[in-house]
Amino acid sequence: MGRVNGKIAIVTGAARGQGEAEARILIAEGAKVMLTDILDTEGEKLAQELGKNASYMSHNVCDETAWLDVVEATEAKFGPVTVLINNAGILKISALQDTSLEEYMQVINVNQVGVFLGMKHVIGSMTKAGGGSIVNISSIDGLVGMSHAVAYVASKFAVRGMTKSAAVELGPVGIRVNSIHPGGVETPMVTQLRPEGSEAIESPSSNVPLGRIGQPEDIAKLALFLASDDSAYSSGGEFIIDGGMTAGFTIGS
Repeated sequence: MGRVNGKIAIVTGAARGQGEAEARILIAEGAKVMLTDILDTEGEKLAQELGKNASYMSHNVCDETAWLDVVEATEAKFGPVTVLINNAGILKISALQDTSLEEYMQVINVNQVGVFLGMKHVIGSMTKAGGGSIVNISSIDGLVGMSHAVAYVASKFAVRGMTKSAAVELGPVGIRVNSIHPGGVETPMVTQLRPEGSEAIESPSSNVPLGRIGQPEDIAKLALFLASDDSAYSSGGEFIIDGGMTAGFTIGS
């Protein structure tokens, strides 16, 4: 307990799934957390449940002005930001030839531009605090390709690269930046997006050596490590958490 005592965090996409799990574990370990999302009913309910060390703001991560408001409100409520978890993301499944530019840009704006804006607008607050940790949620699809998800893959590869660039640039002011690369995780974003009759997404655990799909709490524990001083010498890193999915392939027993 107490691994992030005194930390002030912003977690985007925090109303459910991975973001909810990340907010819960940060508060349980001593942080104060601003939860943001566009799912206002769920987000407000969760913040009330988590108590005085949690607050909720409606937040479109693609909106630069909204980022300014979130950082300002977090400082006013809790103090300068020391942890940012860029968790908000969307996934759209469609064949490359059927993906419209509008759909492509919607994914890029949330998953890529949202991360860029988040990193950009916490720098001043983290510098004021004497440093901090930015955790960007990418995916194993930011390491390898996946069919029927060109926009998602593009956005997650971008998050991987932006993380490294920011780590190099922000290290001298005491800001660490790392990316997390989950495999299949049992969240509403994944379970609700299997198109009827489509084979685009296989069984989430079919190629996992550990034999199960990931849980939001698995990702949250890794995010906690990167938010905490336990990872004080980690920056620019890619932290894979996929049950061994990308380790290799089996040819049978």
